[in-house]
Amino acid sequence: MLALIAGEGGLPPALFAALRACGAPDPVICQMAGFAPDLPADLPRKTFRLETLGTLLADLRDMGVTDICMAGRVRRPVIDARAIDPATAPLIARLADAMALGDDGTLRAIIMILEEAGFTVRAAHDIAPGLLPRAGVQGRVQPGAQHIGDATRGEAMVAMMGHADSGQACVVRGGEVLATEGPDGTDAMIAALCLPLVQTAYDGDPVTWVFDGVMDLIRGDAPAPARGAILFKAPKPDQDRRVDLPTIGARTFMLAAEAGFDAVVIETGGVIVLDQPQCVAIADAMGIAFWVRDRGAA
Repeated sequence: MLALIAGEGGLPPALFAALRACGAPDPVICQMAGFAPDLPADLPRKTFRLETLGTLLADLRDMGVTDICMAGRVRRPVIDARAIDPATAPLIARLADAMALGDDGTLRAIIMILEEAGFTVRAAHDIAPGLLPRAGVQGRVQPGAQHIGDATRGEAMVAMMGHADSGQACVVRGGEVLATEGPDGTDAMIAALCLPLVQTAYDGDPVTWVFDGVMDLIRGDAPAPARGAILFKAPKPDQDRRVDLPTIGARTFMLAAEAGFDAVVIETGGVIVLDQPQCVAIADAMGIAFWVRDRGAA
């Protein structure tokens, strides 16, 4: 039996839909207090705090859970000593030490705790392989020579950021790094490069969004301070790919178009893409190359 420790964002709904599409039993949904996933309201859920993790794991064992998948966005909480229950007390020192090392250290500690408790930790893309796009250019627009060079620069930058546990994406133009991902994520990094633009709200239809809201970018009527840049996104060099794999989606491509990017480049097998057909449609409509690039490719 599978338990899904689900956070915010589009990944938990995508995983749940993939499980239902293949006829798999519904997973046990676990949510950290304050980070409710966007899943059907009628699904039973187990809400927990980090201070009650030990009790959650005992309950899952009693329910027959053998596998756990962690998916979705949560922020590292501040541990409240008053909320620690007896089953979790032996784990708190390890968790507190790991949290001091950053997100990567915290996740590694949690994985170790889950495995020591007898669970198999499964990656989201193990459950739904279609979340990882195939290698190569995804749409009609091909990357140019500058984009290929900028991708090499971006790969080196993201590797350096990964060693510092400081992000998984950057924006590069002509060999110059214009922006690096911070705690608020990739979309926030790109949005910071966008000047205010009046646009149609996204309703789930990329064609309508492009032609009703952002065609002024194609005509050159709107300013784009990062015009000609690329987004490069990849996992950290030594990352455990079962958890916290980088994720992009349609909003990422919309923001890339608004900022005037020429290309979105991600590492093959290292970045989850939600709503892939919509992402390709937006990229093609806006003249953006969408390149799934092998690590170290020239």
